[in-house]
Amino acid sequence: MTAADDPVPAPRVPPPPRRARIVLAEVSRRDNRAERTRAELAQQTQVGEALVRGLVRAQLALALRMSLVVLIGLGGLPWLFAIAPAVGRVTVLGVNLPWLLLGVASFPFLIAIGWAYVRLAERNEQDFTDLVQRPER
Repeated sequence: MTAADDPVPAPRVPPPPRRARIVLAEVSRRDNRAERTRAELAQQTQVGEALVRGLVRAQLALALRMSLVVLIGLGGLPWLFAIAPAVGRVTVLGVNLPWLLLGVASFPFLIAIGWAYVRLAERNEQDFTDLVQRPER
């Protein structure tokens, strides 16, 4: 056997590695935006100050609307009794209607207004939190 007859195996070349797509960079970019917004709030930058000012305005507007409801609901009753004295003389179970409305019915009314205010204020705060933590689109 000669050297020319002996087949020499060709060197084996490994296949190239498969390409992999890395998506972690996109996720970290979203977290960076939320962190940046929280940092702006903590450091009281102009952007953070504007965000907090918006929340305070929303809460103030809610408080003024609820106060207006109370003012009209309870403050309007004496006006009603002054304008229509016959309504003020109505009795229910031996008690005058003004006493029932202002002395008894006003408490459940105020509790309902307070409950509604707390729910709506919490919704404002949740909207603010969602805005701060919203990922960049």
